[in-house]
Amino acid sequence: MPAFLTDLKRSHDCGALRAGDAGKRVVLFGWVASRRDHGGLVFIDLRDRAGITQVVFEPDQGAEAFALAGELRHEFCVGITGTVFERGGKKNPNLATGEIEVKADALTIFSRAETPPFEITDQTLAGESVRLKHRYLDLRRPALQKNFLVRSTVYQTTRRHLSQHGFAEIETPFMVKYTPGGARNFLVPSRLNPGQFYALAESPQIFKQLFMCSGFDRYFQIVRCFRDEDLRLDRQPEFTQIDVEMSFVVEEDVQGIIEGLIAALWKDVLGLEVTLPLPRLTYAEAVGKYGSDKPDLRFDLPLVDLTELCRAHDGGGVGLLQAAVKVPTAIVKGWRLPAEHAAKLARSDLDKLEEFAKGFGAGGLARARVAAGGAWTQTPMKTMADDLRGAINAAAGLQEGDLLFLQFGTKKLVNTVLGALRLHVAGKLELIPKNQWRFCWITDFPLFEVSDEGHLVASHHPFTAPNPDDLEHLETDPASVRARAYDLTLNGNEIAGGSIRIHQSDLQARVFRALGLSDEDAKAKFGFLLEAFKYGPPPHGGIAAGVDRLAMLLCGAESLRDVIAFPKTQKGTDLMTDAPSNVAKRQLDELHIALKE
Repeated sequence: MPAFLTDLKRSHDCGALRAGDAGKRVVLFGWVASRRDHGGLVFIDLRDRAGITQVVFEPDQGAEAFALAGELRHEFCVGITGTVFERGGKKNPNLATGEIEVKADALTIFSRAETPPFEITDQTLAGESVRLKHRYLDLRRPALQKNFLVRSTVYQTTRRHLSQHGFAEIETPFMVKYTPGGARNFLVPSRLNPGQFYALAESPQIFKQLFMCSGFDRYFQIVRCFRDEDLRLDRQPEFTQIDVEMSFVVEEDVQGIIEGLIAALWKDVLGLEVTLPLPRLTYAEAVGKYGSDKPDLRFDLPLVDLTELCRAHDGGGVGLLQAAVKVPTAIVKGWRLPAEHAAKLARSDLDKLEEFAKGFGAGGLARARVAAGGAWTQTPMKTMADDLRGAINAAAGLQEGDLLFLQFGTKKLVNTVLGALRLHVAGKLELIPKNQWRFCWITDFPLFEVSDEGHLVASHHPFTAPNPDDLEHLETDPASVRARAYDLTLNGNEIAGGSIRIHQSDLQARVFRALGLSDEDAKAKFGFLLEAFKYGPPPHGGIAAGVDRLAMLLCGAESLRDVIAFPKTQKGTDLMTDAPSNVAKRQLDELHIALKE
């Protein structure tokens, strides 16, 4: 074995060799992906992160190596030397190296392996819990290794692109002051300061603004962030983002830098050209047409607002609709599914869609199938007046055979239900084109939103600058104020979000007052930032892009767990290391923490 690591250095990886390499002497290292004993010959597929090479052992090519090859089993870690031969008519079209094989004349076993708990292939039948328990083996699977090589490229491209545009990479602390009001923080007890706690940073937001106050005109960081939230397929307690902040900029400057980064990523990872500049929709346009502030634009089928039409006809004789249009804040919207697609949905399918809508808080889902002459069938709205039905048919562009779905109520409910329905039906009927990348900037978000408890909160964060055209409404009608905020969306996913920040103390104070924050509250939560703003802060803005989601989309993965090396389960546990775990009482005593019995 020492000769392989001292005298015999690896000459190629296991995905490199081609027909043009025939006749070369090579040294390969890797793991035995499979072994086949054909009597006088032993074949193995040798695997490393770059690919697979077929290796054959023959008695007359190296008797000692051939004998040792009889001991090989799956996942043995080995090194071989040999000569490259073309496979002629026995090429394997499923392998990049399928034109060749290596006839080995020397073999060493670096380490032997017990039988793995599951087969190390992309088509493994093992459940996720088993694979997460043995994640180090799961990560040997070629598909996952490809994902992490993509992720590595994302890092390299990001650093190269931002460095070329004058950005300095600077780190911010993980352990920070707890500031209530955002996502739930993980808390870290301080042994040296009994009874006090750090919070793990949910983002570097305040620190990157302080960098702007410090004169670092352009900052970036690929940073870990932490949020103690309920988990799902696209959420983990620790995640990575590309964090960017710039001084002396407006929205288009920040967006231009990120567009250049996106173009570079798609070029380096997928070999695709992204047309710039990327399209833009306002928040009102996106929610109005698609019911979502992260619309999937790979297909159209927009929603149509029927509110004023239904009001003008006083609900058209439909009781629930009549009641709805009397509520000033209620809206009525419809969604048309064209006949060619609607024909694929039976009545039982429509009943299931009603249950789907109820899952989003709807009381039901009004619907109608359009018959000849514009009549409605299969509908609970049988009492609707002919004039309103005709007006809706015209406004929604309904034709014979089309399906209309109708929802009315609060703006949030209607958009949520019909936006989700649009995506659900399009997915079910395979209306979403594959291999398309539809980017879009969403702009002009509301500065504030109403919380579940009924009070005003910042839609993005309290340092987001209001639109100058709306400042006169900040005290009198804060809900109407637009933010200088922007999100970048892709195929129905938010992949980046940011804003131009407030840098004027008087304006910041007005926003805090609109949020119900007293001067004392603001000082307690953000005092060090407000103090810095007394000393000539520059106008600035920034953005953060989610690395995990970017990698997931670039790889075509179905879950963030496929692009995070050691992910947590939906219960926040690490099955491999058995974290979180209990700690000794002595450690708790050192931290001045007592557990309730």
